[in-house]
Amino acid sequence: MLDAAKIKQDFPILAKLVYGKPLVYLDNAATSQKPSSVIQTLVDYYEGYNSNVHRGVHALSMESTQRYEEAREKIARFIGSPGSENLIYVRNTTEGINLVANTWARANVNDGDEILTTEMEHHSNLVPWQQLAKARNATLRFIPVTDEGTLDLSNIDSLINHRTKLVAMTHMSNVLGTINPVKDLTAKAHAVGAHVLIDAAQSVPHLPVDVTHLDCDFLAFSSHKMLGPTGIGGLYVKSDTLEQMEPFLTGGEMVQEVTFEGATWNDLPMRFEAGTPNIAGSIGLGAAVDYLEALGMENVHQHETEITQYALQALKELAEEFTFYGPTDPARRGGIVSFSSPHVHPHDLGTILDQAGIAIRAGHHCAMPLVRDRLGVAATARASFYIYNTTEEVDLLVTTLKDALRYFSKSLSLP
Repeated sequence: MLDAAKIKQDFPILAKLVYGKPLVYLDNAATSQKPSSVIQTLVDYYEGYNSNVHRGVHALSMESTQRYEEAREKIARFIGSPGSENLIYVRNTTEGINLVANTWARANVNDGDEILTTEMEHHSNLVPWQQLAKARNATLRFIPVTDEGTLDLSNIDSLINHRTKLVAMTHMSNVLGTINPVKDLTAKAHAVGAHVLIDAAQSVPHLPVDVTHLDCDFLAFSSHKMLGPTGIGGLYVKSDTLEQMEPFLTGGEMVQEVTFEGATWNDLPMRFEAGTPNIAGSIGLGAAVDYLEALGMENVHQHETEITQYALQALKELAEEFTFYGPTDPARRGGIVSFSSPHVHPHDLGTILDQAGIAIRAGHHCAMPLVRDRLGVAATARASFYIYNTTEEVDLLVTTLKDALRYFSKSLSLP
């Protein structure tokens, strides 16, 4: 069991007052806060050994290079990668997915092929495939979402077929909190010769993820959602696929030798990391991995499951005024609760909650087709939990939601 109140002391920003009230940070699906150890790692880099990596022979460069690659090794181990050479540093999940779309997919998706994704995808795992399908004259198909907020797999054997070239799916929905059966779907995709990309932006920070166990071909995630700095993330690629991929960006660090006539590429994974990388961010992500591993990802997941179930139970007394989205089975959802009310717009809810020091997200959460077309609302309010959130904060959320409803609808009779 995690002691969230004790963990909170490791995060300087969580001592902040907002409008004179203690900050209650419930916007973790958008970005997480950073512990002192990660912040200090960034300070140590810039104060102690700031230098470019790989090319220098002086002491600062060698130390910077060593720590940069040590971070890659620990991040690779954290996701169960068989080797650090399978982990490409990218800016974020979005860049990782676009890298796959513009390298492997452009070389392998052809006229008449199909790309399969789901109706619950973040725009980052939808728009690149829309663009690729247009460019390659391929067909984009979707696994539907049930009313409960899970994937409708009743027709999966026809959706995954001999024309399927790629299955690109989220591991955990950033709107519904749904944890998808990605391992089973990966096996079905591989059975017809398709590759699999997993958007793990919401899963790697919150539950144990092992790419070897999942057997996926690609997996992308972001540092800033897992206690690390912004502007850095990871893309895992299975070895046999990685070796066949041509670079997306060229120049700088990704070359081995250059003449006036041409160039040869650097070893993996550096051939996909053109230019000076986010050195401090990479090392900072390594520090975030250290922090999470010290807690234990099973413990992280258990804490979030328990606090989410506590929140759903506490919010039941508002069930007549709010619609709550996502699975009811705690084993099938992560620490995300999205909701809407006909009595008050989510943006107004967000403003009222902010005045009480509570930070949530309001909008379509970069999943417009899901929210607008499948859920049938313009926007939702979303509370998302992490290791430092407590049941007392959930209680304050519920109390403030009641206050907001009373303010916007005087005729409501609430306890």
